[in-house]
Amino acid sequence: MRGVARIKRFLRLPRTPTRDQDGTPERLSRKAFPAGLKLLYSPNDGTIELDVIFVHGLTGDREATWTARGATDPWPKTLLPTMLPTARVLTFGYDAYVADWRGVVSQSLIANHAWNLLTSLASYRENDRTNERPIVFVCHSLGGLVCEDALFTSKQRPEPHLHKILRSTLGIIFFGTPHHGAGLAKWAEVVSRSIGLIKKTNPNIIEVLRRDSEVLARIQDGFHTMVKARNLVEPPPIEVTCFYEELPVLGFGLVVPQDSAILPGYIPIGIHSNHMDMTKFANVDDPGFVAVCGELRRWIRETVANKKRQTNPNSNPSLAEQPSLAANQYGDNNRQYNHLGEGVQKIVDGHYFEAHGNQTFGTVPPKETSLVRDQNSLA
Repeated sequence: MRGVARIKRFLRLPRTPTRDQDGTPERLSRKAFPAGLKLLYSPNDGTIELDVIFVHGLTGDREATWTARGATDPWPKTLLPTMLPTARVLTFGYDAYVADWRGVVSQSLIANHAWNLLTSLASYRENDRTNERPIVFVCHSLGGLVCEDALFTSKQRPEPHLHKILRSTLGIIFFGTPHHGAGLAKWAEVVSRSIGLIKKTNPNIIEVLRRDSEVLARIQDGFHTMVKARNLVEPPPIEVTCFYEELPVLGFGLVVPQDSAILPGYIPIGIHSNHMDMTKFANVDDPGFVAVCGELRRWIRETVANKKRQTNPNSNPSLAEQPSLAANQYGDNNRQYNHLGEGVQKIVDGHYFEAHGNQTFGTVPPKETSLVRDQNSLA
């Protein structure tokens, strides 16, 4: 029961609906859900190098999800610009409530939310001619699945402005995203039970969040296949960092356990908060904020370095262009030798072989058999 009470306080929902004069529950109109993109920050001097897009999660809000207790504005608006002054910051909203006693609940599938994210962002960037600018997504909970599906859809679309969203994506930060289903479906059901008079629920979203869901598997398989293909043919690769909750919700437990919140092969980082509070940073010294900004700044540095190498190929010369490296092949009969002078030889994609001094490598033919020697002596 304490867990249910904690959830009610988090959602800030009344225990019972108001009643009209005849004593029957009054059907209140559903409040307008903050949907679509909203600009939180943009540099005044026009030196924008990056778009950072925030996507909230289950029962979340495009601003409240990122706002610490006692704060009036979300930290992407107040704190992030101090660390990334050249980034434009936007937040995306969609109806992520699974139940609401006030009336009709959004029956949108994750695919619909993903499509809205993709088209909204593509149109926004197309309108102000910024569709070549790098993008970083910061996603909480269900928002991570929405983002993954949006990028996978971007890959499949023939329209240039939609396809450019994937091509421009630099990296994704996941906060407590259920990559393997986790307990988020249970969380959704508890939320539903805790809201008194439930009119409708969204069974489609709840089913996706159950472990081994076919829809979740489709999203994950499509996303991973897309990322691998992108990394092979369109470098630089998409960066990914997974943040996971370290504290349980009182009376409920971990909403998305660590094993579900991380992806093999990518950096996992713990945040000392529960699932709802892990996205709320009060100041620049918050360890979670420091970790997030550290990842973002590292990605930006690597992107700048990659651009310099592309615009100045001589800064990373190939073997044939290196004047300090002397290479000779010589030999006679069946013997071949490779002679390398001092220098550094690039082998493959950043792996180097260092040759200091004179190095000689050769192959020697196999020894003659006794039969061959006897025949030669007779001759």
